Amino acid sequence: MAGVRLTRLPPLPTISEIIRIYRLQAKKKLSQNFLLDMNLNRKLVKKAGKLKDNLVIEVGPGPGGITRAILEKDIHSLVAIEKDRRFLPGLQLLADAADKEMRITQGDIMDFNLETLIPDEFKKPWEANPPNIHIIGNLPFNVSTPLIIKWLQAISEKNGAWKYGRTPLTLTFQKEVADRMVSPILTDHRCRLSVMCQHLCDVSLQFVIPGKAFTPQPKVDVGVVKFTPLIKPLIDLPFKLVEKLIRHIFQYRQKKCKHGAATLFPMNQQDLVTELFDRSGVSPDSRSFMITMEEFNRLCQVYNDICDRHPDIFMYNFRSAENAKAIRQKNHLQVVQFEKQILYGDPSDFNKDFCID
Repeated sequence: MAGVRLTRLPPLPTISEIIRIYRLQAKKKLSQNFLLDMNLNRKLVKKAGKLKDNLVIEVGPGPGGITRAILEKDIHSLVAIEKDRRFLPGLQLLADAADKEMRITQGDIMDFNLETLIPDEFKKPWEANPPNIHIIGNLPFNVSTPLIIKWLQAISEKNGAWKYGRTPLTLTFQKEVADRMVSPILTDHRCRLSVMCQHLCDVSLQFVIPGKAFTPQPKVDVGVVKFTPLIKPLIDLPFKLVEKLIRHIFQYRQKKCKHGAATLFPMNQQDLVTELFDRSGVSPDSRSFMITMEEFNRLCQVYNDICDRHPDIFMYNFRSAENAKAIRQKNHLQVVQFEKQILYGDPSDFNKDFCID
């Protein structure tokens, strides 16, 4: 086709041969699962969208299946970040054979500052189209959720790879986790992760890879999820404040949301729970998975205002040892009071000499 440069790597050992040559075995403690089917690797990269002239950052390339599929595209350059040193020789083989720049960096992605990998020439205003940068990765299961939370915070704060604009991501997760990320309200998978992803990104499940396609075969299927940061978040407040409120609201998923909200405030300031729901217009009897994004936005706005008035509220941790003891004592008193009602009827008739242990 005129005007399109087709990229082909020279003849190279297959991924299976690379694994055999370098005696590579997946390490269970690192949650490693290799995707050897090049058709699936190419499909994953295709779902990332147009990559022409993109700087692609690949996370956890392992033996290099997805790496090969990326190098077949007309990209600007590729940076592969790999924690396990055993894979570096095989990746270097690909770098030597590629007709474009490929850098290999050894390091743990959980501690890695992506900003150091991106030249200033790729920077775009946040309100513009996404920059020519794309993050792609077949993530180990043991880091996928904490990593996306870390990156969502970076998106919210516009740092790291998101200092350069609305950098998109195409990543793999356990199918159940992927379902949670894209889940709408009133569904079984709706959870804290759903709200955190969707208030910051346009997030979509691209396709599902059966577990049997991986080596070794995991017990679950894998979902390929694409994230594109929104120009304006649906809840335009600091990440940690939003995350805290949503975490508490979802704490008792099947109970009325007022129970989770109550843990945001000290026991002697429970009037603030009433204020939270009265001012936001959200029903305290709703279940967390029933609350819309707009309602979460209103809850966060009121909670932010309360924290501005009472700066110590945001630092309150109901799980601290002191608070846990107070809650146990309160629950004990409620049980005793209930037992007295059963025994004596009206509380005003309680025996004043009744002892509470």
